[in-house]
Amino acid sequence: MKNFKFTIHGNKYDVNVVNVEDNIAEIEVNGTTYKVEVDKTLQQSKTPKLVRSLSVPSTDSAASTTKTAAPKAPKGTGLIKSPLPGVILEIHVKVGDQIKIGTKLITLEAMKMENNINSDKEGTVKSINIGKGDSVLEGDVLIEIGA
Repeated sequence: MKNFKFTIHGNKYDVNVVNVEDNIAEIEVNGTTYKVEVDKTLQQSKTPKLVRSLSVPSTDSAASTTKTAAPKAPKGTGLIKSPLPGVILEIHVKVGDQIKIGTKLITLEAMKMENNINSDKEGTVKSINIGKGDSVLEGDVLIEIGA
């Protein structure tokens, strides 16, 4: 790290600072290694650490895998939520339909683009909470799927 040459009371010393962690310094004096505690209090850097919170999407965009349910809950049940704000253009299922993973449920227009909302669950459509032409916000429950 850093090399120094000292002369103390006529004696010459070659000092090499190998490592400094917290207030412990590892130094080498004339070939012998010592661990030395530094009296100086170390100051924290004034640069703040940026910590970002984990963002979780309101619904999954990949419909390729089955989600796990609680052990006592019926498999495949759950809610289909709107991934972004928009207007419902088309509803491709009706109450009572059996659906599989990847089934096209709804066409949503958002930012002048048509987005297909596919199922990430298997089961039966229990309720449809929206209608054609309705405006929805991100996270709104669109369809409930049951066993």
